[in-house]
Amino acid sequence: MSNGFFNVPKATNEPIKSYKPGSHEVTELIAEYKKQYNQTIEVPLCIGSQSIKTSKKAPMSPPHDHKHILGHYYLAEKSQVDLAINEALSAHPRWSRMDWKDRAAIFLKAAELIAGPYRAKINAATMLAQSKTVHQAEIDAACELIDFLRFNVEYMTQIYSQQPNSGDGVWNRLEYRPLEGFVYAITPFNFTAIAGNLPSSAALMGNVVVWKPSDSQVYSAKVIIDVFKEAGLPDGVINVVFGDPVMITDTILAHPQFAGIHYTGSTQVFKSLWAKIGANIHNYKSYPRIVGETGGKDFILAHPTAQVQELVTGIIRGAFEFQGQKCSAASRAYIPKSIWPKTKDLLLSELKTIKMGSPEDPSNFVTAVIHENSFNKLVKYIDAAKKDADAEVIAGGNYDKSVGYFIEPTVIVAKDAKYVTLCEELFGPIITIFVYEDADWEKAIELVNTTSGYALTGALFCNDRYATAEALDKLRDAAGNFYVNDKPTGAVVGQQPFGGARASGTNDKAGSVLNLLRWVSPRTVKEVFVTPRSYRYPFLG
Repeated sequence: MSNGFFNVPKATNEPIKSYKPGSHEVTELIAEYKKQYNQTIEVPLCIGSQSIKTSKKAPMSPPHDHKHILGHYYLAEKSQVDLAINEALSAHPRWSRMDWKDRAAIFLKAAELIAGPYRAKINAATMLAQSKTVHQAEIDAACELIDFLRFNVEYMTQIYSQQPNSGDGVWNRLEYRPLEGFVYAITPFNFTAIAGNLPSSAALMGNVVVWKPSDSQVYSAKVIIDVFKEAGLPDGVINVVFGDPVMITDTILAHPQFAGIHYTGSTQVFKSLWAKIGANIHNYKSYPRIVGETGGKDFILAHPTAQVQELVTGIIRGAFEFQGQKCSAASRAYIPKSIWPKTKDLLLSELKTIKMGSPEDPSNFVTAVIHENSFNKLVKYIDAAKKDADAEVIAGGNYDKSVGYFIEPTVIVAKDAKYVTLCEELFGPIITIFVYEDADWEKAIELVNTTSGYALTGALFCNDRYATAEALDKLRDAAGNFYVNDKPTGAVVGQQPFGGARASGTNDKAGSVLNLLRWVSPRTVKEVFVTPRSYRYPFLG
């Protein structure tokens, strides 16, 4: 029973540590990296109060050192998925009725654990599992996840505070109930923060969750599980299963108590999930919430007034940080002919300074792509571009998977504005550039808007305010996150709510009030203090 209107701690963005050479934080992190590298772990299913080891397991290896085994994780059978659903539903009555301040305290504690004793551990695990550099691990696994946890609590209180007006003799109230049933969270390999946010944001609002992390991210997901346990998350609130995605999904989507899906991943998979939910709609107790953030074919558009050094920095950071494996990564750029020679010279010069290798060496800017399937797919595009008369590989183009799945940062210049690598999502360290005539500025805007079916992120480099306003207007539907004179990656919780439309998802903006509203079902309560005792209105006489 709450006897106060409580103010939660003011949410602020977690400061990013610099990890400068010789600093305490980089020494601590590399020591933790080596410790984890030299030990093996097992990751069981986490269902209710049980840690379950099944008859089948799969290995975990760093993408940059794929012959090295970090440990194994256990694969669920259908019976374990059924158990996870039942444990979630068993936890629902108590968790959904728990006072909001107690739910808030759990996730605020989780944020502080990551900011403190778990920081090096979760960063090192992300470096190993996903081949993230020191910096990329810090901004993802530590800072963004901390921000999600803190800001979501603040957003929850903002939602609860929104109440209707009450007339004379009446008290109107609005309750924000959790969904009736359970939520299915499917998380991707590329962001540890997303892996933590998708199940926890729904759980914060009083929902119970079955969570399936990506097979390629289980190693760092284990740290999230440990943090939530230490923070005091009750058994059954978030249940974690690994294994065959089709079997797990079909089992979950067939259940009448399925109440919603919180998804980040590929567009095609999301469309198939939507179709399955639609096919099962008559089986469900309520209409499920469908929330998804999917792919992108994210652009950089340069105007003739763009500052070349800023543009080149935006291209390199936007396209090649984390090997281009961000749904927001720049993968196509449109550059005017007048500034292309200087842009090309500086871009090639800067790319020669980039180091590639294991994230254990903090001086490496690029490491490996996530797995062999991704490597092989990207190599096909590169090899085709090398042979195609409509394209020229002007930088990179080399690759090697003998030790890790390494692909050089690759720049393709396309002669055809509809060349395949300008249109299709690649999800790797490849950017394709189309050089347009300065007089064709308006045509370039139209190319940006119509070439891709996606609409996630985009960047404009321009120092002409009229042109900036024109591009912002004509490209208003082309990107859910639009950046002016900055790279199209790096959305910060509390500053740039993230998400896109068209083929890029439902644009429910993770890291904002808008997303949390999807995980509640409001109830209006009207209480009348002096109740009428006759049906007769005054107009009846």
